[in-house]
Amino acid sequence: MPPGDSAAARIVSALTTSHTTIAVAESLTGGLLTAELVSVPGASAVLVGGIVAYDTELKHTVLGVDAEVLAAHGPVHPDVAMQMAVGVRSALAVRGEPAHIGIATTGVAGPDSQGGQPPGTVFIGLAIGGDVRSHALRLSGDRAAVRAESVRLALALLEESL
Repeated sequence: MPPGDSAAARIVSALTTSHTTIAVAESLTGGLLTAELVSVPGASAVLVGGIVAYDTELKHTVLGVDAEVLAAHGPVHPDVAMQMAVGVRSALAVRGEPAHIGIATTGVAGPDSQGGQPPGTVFIGLAIGGDVRSHALRLSGDRAAVRAESVRLALALLEESL
């Protein structure tokens, strides 16, 4: 693939052209999604930052995920992904301005199940303006493969939504 012809590069280019900012909230991907965006020269024009909320409590205290949702469903749930995507926009506001887009990853990379969810269960949350949705993924492979595929598919979903 030629330099600059990755999903991340196309996303950064599109966001730069439209003067749109993005914030990232990650759990199972542990910073990989943010790193993929940061790898693109010029990403600083659109990426305000990323939060790795690996511990469930941080999803509530930092990202504003409803404690009742977490208690009822655990951290691997479509509502959690959506609330993470919404919450990261405000959590990473710059000069009082929330990011235009929030994207979030939560899931089980493995090797063990979590809260009754098998490895490979992933939810991507995407908040663009008032449009907030979740995408469910069922991935296979080892821990590294699930995390890498989560990043690839999150970028694909984001690019498709722009």
